[in-house]
Order: sequence, then structure tokens, then C-alpha cells
Amino acid sequence: MSNLLYRLGRSAATRPWIAIGAWVVLAVVVVTSSVAFGRDLEESFEAPGLDSHQAAELLTKAQADEGGVTAHVVLEAQDAATQLPPVEAALDALPRVVGTSSSVSPDGGVALVRVQYPGVEHLDASDLDHLKDAVADLRSESSLTLETGGDLFFAFEEAPTGLGEVAGIVVAMVVLLIAFGSFVAMGLPIGMALFGLVVGATSMKLVTYLIDIPAWAPELAAMVGLGVGIDYALFMVTRHRENLAMGMPVAEAVGRALATAGQAVIFAGGTVVVAILGLLFAGIPFVTGGGIAISAMVLVMVLASVTLLPALLGLVGHRINGRRRRGTDGAHRPSTGWYRWGAHVTQNATEYLAGGAVLMVALATPVLALNLGFPDDGTKPESRTERRAYDLIADGFGPGANGPLVIAIDISRGESVVAPLATAMAADPGIASVGEPIVDSTAGVATLVAQPTTSPQDEATQGTVARLRSDVIPTVLEGTAATAHVGGQTATFADLGDRVQERMPRFVVAVLVLSFLLLMVLFRSVLVPLKAVLLNLLSVGAAYGVLVMVFQWGWGAGLIGVESTVPIVSFIPLFMFAILFGLSMDYEVFLLSRVREEYRRHGDNARAVIEGIAGTGRTITAAALIMVAVFSGFILGSDPVVKMMGVGLATAIFLDATVVRLVLVPATMKLLGDANWWLPRWLDRLLPEVDSAVAQEPVSEPAGAPPLVS
Repeated sequence: MSNLLYRLGRSAATRPWIAIGAWVVLAVVVVTSSVAFGRDLEESFEAPGLDSHQAAELLTKAQADEGGVTAHVVLEAQDAATQLPPVEAALDALPRVVGTSSSVSPDGGVALVRVQYPGVEHLDASDLDHLKDAVADLRSESSLTLETGGDLFFAFEEAPTGLGEVAGIVVAMVVLLIAFGSFVAMGLPIGMALFGLVVGATSMKLVTYLIDIPAWAPELAAMVGLGVGIDYALFMVTRHRENLAMGMPVAEAVGRALATAGQAVIFAGGTVVVAILGLLFAGIPFVTGGGIAISAMVLVMVLASVTLLPALLGLVGHRINGRRRRGTDGAHRPSTGWYRWGAHVTQNATEYLAGGAVLMVALATPVLALNLGFPDDGTKPESRTERRAYDLIADGFGPGANGPLVIAIDISRGESVVAPLATAMAADPGIASVGEPIVDSTAGVATLVAQPTTSPQDEATQGTVARLRSDVIPTVLEGTAATAHVGGQTATFADLGDRVQERMPRFVVAVLVLSFLLLMVLFRSVLVPLKAVLLNLLSVGAAYGVLVMVFQWGWGAGLIGVESTVPIVSFIPLFMFAILFGLSMDYEVFLLSRVREEYRRHGDNARAVIEGIAGTGRTITAAALIMVAVFSGFILGSDPVVKMMGVGLATAIFLDATVVRLVLVPATMKLLGDANWWLPRWLDRLLPEVDSAVAQEPVSEPAGAPPLVS
């Protein structure tokens, strides 16, 4: 593979306009095709086989209003009932509204209008805009206190974006400028990543012809793609500049950079893609679609790094170094500071291994208290109308009114079970009230809406749902052919949490095995990939632990704008594990590729570890700073879900690039010695050969470096 990449790099550098032109044509084709033929992304969180999904299917079959999307408009006044008719009439006249229903709180101070829409597949963001405009007009005409919320906001409200992404890119530019000292060297990684982002993001509407992509996936894919794109370009540019410093011609420097760092990019990106594609084992369609979207984005970034970037490097030539460094001759000298750090860690390997492991285990321990759920309107800032509507509903009608349970009953065989079931449910201690049944005799479906006594986020509500399914409903329907399923948003998110917990072990094992095999092929070793897998598990576990501390326990939550404790979104652990495991492997591949180069050159394990740290420490740190900046930018948003991803990803990358990559990895590799590179001969013969490295000039020991430790 090295020789193939070497030839590809030289060819791209000597004939840059061929690769650049091909990418421009590809971008034009993708963008125009997406605009002309692209399909809309999915807005649903369905998971076939769940009880709540079966309820939704029954409601859809009956075309029941409860099977669609709802919005809440809450009116607060001394005599809310008298103010209600014009509000309800205005809402009922909105486009695509199926109908409205209203109720007044027992004290008469709060009125609630439920605005019913058809299924989410029949709606778009304009429906939310119409609702907002209507409420704004009502406020201006009558000075009423009106707040809005509900499923429609969840489906189509876009959290303010842009500031976080821009902040992350600005920090990345500063880090690259400091690292390279050249505007050209800084601009290439940023420009290539943004170009890849455009191609990857616009391709999502075309990928939907193969698999449904959830509407939130492009933002998450952009978060990951921007980080890896800049990082991959950073490693390539760094190695290219090292080659130029040795006096190589531009084309030769590009070819050798692609043969070494480019190979690491391919395997690092491949590991990310493999880890994220492990989401297919979760068996949840919208999770699978999100994983495909992120993998596609990472794949675009890898392809751009090994084809477009070499062409750009060849085009700019020695201008990559800036004026003062052009034409620099002589051997590249690694950083003296990182050289000394590597020697220090290897000299005190046992102490550093013990200290680093204790720290990571301590951070990971809170994961034992992980509570999966889904933040609702009650977890949003009080500045948001959805939160104010949530509080008014809870005050006027009880906490359970914000998360009613919708029970769909199949009565196609004519059994009279609806009234007994309503009575039994009303008698349950977790149910405050049960509405009048809605019966569709033609479809053979009846609907009951039950209000729990507790809020949607309360664990007691999940207990109520479980009790209805395991006790109340089976008892009433025993001996009949009728079936009943508990649905609604509250039940759906509880079911998703259960499905995630059920599928998580299978998913984790699949990712670990695939990643281990990929790294074993690359490094021709058993212990190196095993160590990588175990240490990356520590990184992911520590990230989970920090999420629990911040979002569930509220430690420092106010500093990032989280006003109340919230459960961890049910599908975030899946995505975080896949993304973080893949990104952690990035730094592992880049560091160990360099260590292995040095070890193959002179056969001294301890020396190779120190030289690997010295050669990559500054670059890995810069790459991690960029990734942390990109992910931290998303913490500036107002959506708790986006904040969770930002906090989790930024924390894990920081810990991985510092504690794991620069402490635990060199310490364990020093202690393992030559056993790091042990591979049974029979296994070596079975594994495909992917690395026939292009010869490199020896790397000089930096002036003032301590003696190498053997």
C-alpha cells in the first residue's frame, strides 16, 4: 500500500489540476443532483418491534389524530375560558391542522389548546412557522400570555447554530497558524475540510435512496467530519513539511508524506468508519441511518486527504513553509520538549501507568449511575417558550399532562374490552385520569389517552408504563383476542432507552472485534491492538462518566447553560461510543505508525517509543486542540442534546490525546518491551500485507535531548 500511495502522491503533486478538476466536477455533480433529485430526510424516531411502535402503527391504520404530531398552545389569564374561543379558532384555521381540542385547568387560570397535525411525513418546517406567526398575531392583538410547545417543536425547531461551528473553525485556524507559522499551511487543512464538508453534507439527500437518513444526522456528521478533516490534513501537511526540511523536491516530499502519514490517514479513517458502522448492530433504523451519514462524511474526508490535498500541496510548492522557511535544508529534528517528555515517561513507566489508570477509572465510575431517557421541554432554558408552556401545563393540569400515554387497542374481532380497560387503567396509582375512548369501528381500533401522575422524566412514569404493559393490560385482555399497546412520546423514548440497553453489548463487542482486527493487520501485532482497544474503552468510559456528572448530577451544568438535571439521551451512548472509539484510534494509529517506523529502523523498542512521541507529540496535541475546539463549539447551543454530544466528544478527545496517548500508551509500550510487536508466524502468514514502507532518511536525535532509555 505504501508504494501505491507514494506513486499516487507524486502523480497528484506533478499534475495537480487533474485531481483538483475531478473534485470540482464531483462537487458540482453532487450539489446539483442533491438539489434536483434529493429526497427529504426523515424526522421520526421509530424502532420497529417496540410496543410503542406497534401502537403508532395501529393509530396510523385507524387514521387516528393521536397518531400524528401535536402542538400545545397554553393561555394564562384570570378567566382563561372566556379568552379561549378566538385562540382556538385561529389555530384551527392553520394549514394542515387536523383539528384542535381544549381544556381549562381546575382553577380556571390556564387553558390548553392541543393542535393536532397529521403524521410527521406530511409536514415540514413551514407548519411550525405558521403556528409561531399565528401565536405572535394573537399576542399582539389581545396582549394575551401565550406559550407554545409540543411534538411539532421537537420535530422542526432548529436550535440556533453557526456560532459554535464558527468559533471552532476560528480556534482551529489559530492553532494551525501557531503550529505551522504559515498562512498557506494553515489554510490548506481548513479549506480542504470545508470543501469536503460541502460535498459530504449535500450528498445526504442522495444517500436517502439507499437508506433513510434522520434529519438531525447532517449536523452530527458535520461535527465529526469537520474535526477529522482538519486533523487528517494536519498530519499530512506536517509530514510533508518534514520531508521538505530534509531537502526533498516537492513531488518527492508529497509522495513520501502520502506513503507514511497518508497510510495512517486511511487506516485511521477506516477505523472510524468501521466503528461507526458498528451502529448497524444496534438494530435501530434511525441510529443505523445516522451511522451511515457520519461514515459517509468521514469517507469523503479520507478521500479528499489522499487525493485532493496532495494536489494542493504540489500546487503551492515551497510556499507551504512561508517566506522565512522556504528552502530549509538538512534533517528534520523532532521537538526537544516532546523528546524529553517521552524519555521521562518511559523512565517512570510504572508510576505513570498506575496514576493514569486510576484517574481514568475514577472518571469512568459514575457511568454506573447512567440513566437513559430523553430531555423534554421541561429541561430547556426558561427563556424558551417551550419551557414556559411546559411549566404552565404542569402547574395547571399536573406534571403528567406534559407526557400523556396513548393506548391503541385492536378490537377488530369485536370484543368489548375498551370500557373495562379504561376503568382498570384509571384505578392504577400511576394514572391521574383517562380520557373518553375514541372508537373507530371500521378500522377496528380504539384509543385511550391516559395522564400519568408523574412527569415524563420521572422514573416512576417508566414504572407506570411497564406496569400497564405487564399487569393491567394483560389482566383485562386475558381470554380475548384483543391486543393493546402503550404509545405516545413518553412511552416511545422509554422504549428506545430499553432497546439501547439491550443492544449495547452486542454493538460494543462488534466494534471492539472489528477495530482489533483492523489494527492487527496494520501493526502486525497482537498486544498493540489489544492495548489500544482497552485504553480506548477507558477514554469512552471516562466520557460517559463526565456526562453523568454534568447532566445527571448537575456538576458545573450552569457553566454551560444547563438549568436543570437531565437524563442522558437514549441513543447518545451508541453514537458516542462509535464516534469516540473511532476518533481515539486516529491518534493511536498516527502515534504507533511513527513508533513502528522507528522500531523497524533500529529495533530498539524504548527508543522507538521516545522518537514516536517526539515526532508526533506536537502534531497530536495540535490536532486534539482543534478537535476539542470544534466539539466545544457545539456546547454554545441551547439544545441539551447537542450540548451532551459536545461535552462528551470534547472531554474524551482531550483525555485521549493527553492522559491516554501521551502517558498510558508510552508507559505500557515501555513495560511490554519487544513483546509489543509479537505476532505468531502462522497468523502473520494469514494476514494481508499492507505496509511495504518507502525508505526514509533517519531522524536525527534533537540537540540537548537526554540519552535514550533502553
